[in-house]
Amino acid sequence: MASKSNPKKSKPAKPASPASSKGERGVVMNGAEILVASLEREGVDYVFAYPGGCSMPIHQALTKSTRIRTILPRHEQGGGFAAEGYARVTGKAGVCMATSGPGATNLVTCIADAYMDSVPLVAITGQVPQEMIGRGAFQETDFFGMTLPVVKHSYLVMDINDIPRIIKEAFHIAQTGRPGPVLVDIPKNIQNKTAQPIFPKSVSLRGYNPIRRADELALQEMLGLIASAKRPMIYCGGGVITAEAAKELTEFAERTQIPVATTLMGIGAFPETHPLSLKWLGMHGTVYANNAVNEADLLLAIGVRFDDRVTGKVEKFCEHGTIVHIDIDNSEINKNKAVKLPILGDVKDALTRLNKELDRTGSKPVKKGHTRFPAWYKQIEKWKKDHPLSYKDTPDAIQPQHVIQLLMELTKGEAIIATGVGQHQMWAAQFYNFTQPRTLVTSAGLGSMGFGYPAALGAKLGRPDKQVVDIDGDGSFLMNVQELATAHIDGIAPKVIILNNQHLGMVVQWEDRFYKSNRGHTFLGDPKDLNRIYPDYLGICQGFGVPAERVLHKKDLRAAMQRMLDSKETYVLDVMTPYTEHVLPMIPTGMTYKDIITE
Repeated sequence: MASKSNPKKSKPAKPASPASSKGERGVVMNGAEILVASLEREGVDYVFAYPGGCSMPIHQALTKSTRIRTILPRHEQGGGFAAEGYARVTGKAGVCMATSGPGATNLVTCIADAYMDSVPLVAITGQVPQEMIGRGAFQETDFFGMTLPVVKHSYLVMDINDIPRIIKEAFHIAQTGRPGPVLVDIPKNIQNKTAQPIFPKSVSLRGYNPIRRADELALQEMLGLIASAKRPMIYCGGGVITAEAAKELTEFAERTQIPVATTLMGIGAFPETHPLSLKWLGMHGTVYANNAVNEADLLLAIGVRFDDRVTGKVEKFCEHGTIVHIDIDNSEINKNKAVKLPILGDVKDALTRLNKELDRTGSKPVKKGHTRFPAWYKQIEKWKKDHPLSYKDTPDAIQPQHVIQLLMELTKGEAIIATGVGQHQMWAAQFYNFTQPRTLVTSAGLGSMGFGYPAALGAKLGRPDKQVVDIDGDGSFLMNVQELATAHIDGIAPKVIILNNQHLGMVVQWEDRFYKSNRGHTFLGDPKDLNRIYPDYLGICQGFGVPAERVLHKKDLRAAMQRMLDSKETYVLDVMTPYTEHVLPMIPTGMTYKDIITE
């Protein structure tokens, strides 16, 4: 039995000599201190945590850590999205924490968001003491059960001695295979108990094998299909980025000379300035990407899940082409779209082996001047010429697309861009050219409004060397506006451009297209004074101690944007834009690429 000690005097464990072949034994600590010591051993730099009654012991332990910096969000959802932003730009698991009951339930959207977009996240929640579980205690929820559909794995800690093992397993599960969120729910009495922990050196989980290698014969068959193709296309997604396979993808495309289109989550996996890039496809993707993918005779789907926002009417997606699907998650194979050649395996490993075989057979990388499929390139160039991404620029209004193009010019395309959800999200993806992975931080699968600014906070902590800009809408930004306090107090300096049209722009667009412009509660301004800009973001920012300015005229935009970028602290640029602007092109829900709206 471990002897009791005074929790106030105990210190976080330091590495000791091995107690056994299974791990290292620490000094006597309480459960909260064991948790923090376990997080330190996983290399955690930041914990985004909001305290409460059932997580107070953990916060007390965090104050003693010399390694982990605790960031106090002003809402648990802000903390969860910030942890996601950190994870998305670094590839390391983000860590967020909340108390029991409402604190925990405020994390549900963040956990679901991470689940949909395959983001490594470890969510730690306090729980009522064990003897009160199931009795309707104050601030009790069955958070373990509540989150089961949207986590990769869940833990309810029932023994203090299990904490080191559970934390190590949680990070292993979150970061390996197809990444995702893991929940660790810890009753308060477990946090206060004391024990002498054993910290495991490694993880062994029966039935969990995240390392999967593609079948060699399947890869050879794929190369055979490429050899006989006339109109091949690569359609790649977030799986390429999470596998750290962007370099291998670029080499594969240059060796095969096959054009590339990405999903929204895959943006940055292939340089959008590359001659073989068709940018991205789907509901608001380029006409030429949608045409090329759907009219290809061979479609190489790499690290994708055939999402409905990409495929439209799924049974008509690439209806006459042969589809090869490479993915690490067996549950995605043939889930939404039946394919000719399914290949289960790690994307980076598969592309590395394909490149080696192509090199062996003499297929050298060609960076420009591609000649392998001349008729196909000619058709794609015609589509590009006939249907470029464009907009009508006017001197009397600031077009949102112009704002993003100017931002790209001033940042030389090297910034990390975070977004909220809505029209601004689509324009950011369309008009900012991304050349590196992990530089677009956006909520794609769940489409969570309020994501942009807190995610930018986490992204800036993860990549302090980069300019981080949140391109947001006035509706989306307001949902987590309280995180301005987090940025100001903790000295975190992402920048914000609000494309402010005083409306829920994307819903307004749908009202214009399908509901005869009847407004169903989509105006965000003040109906009693239509000339008033409401809410007053400059006044809000002043209250938070954050510098801000408003831009009404195009002639003032460049200088204001440069002031924002030059600021050493977080900075909000409120840019007034017309609500009549639509995101185009657009494929209506349930339709095909042939139904695309371009004007």
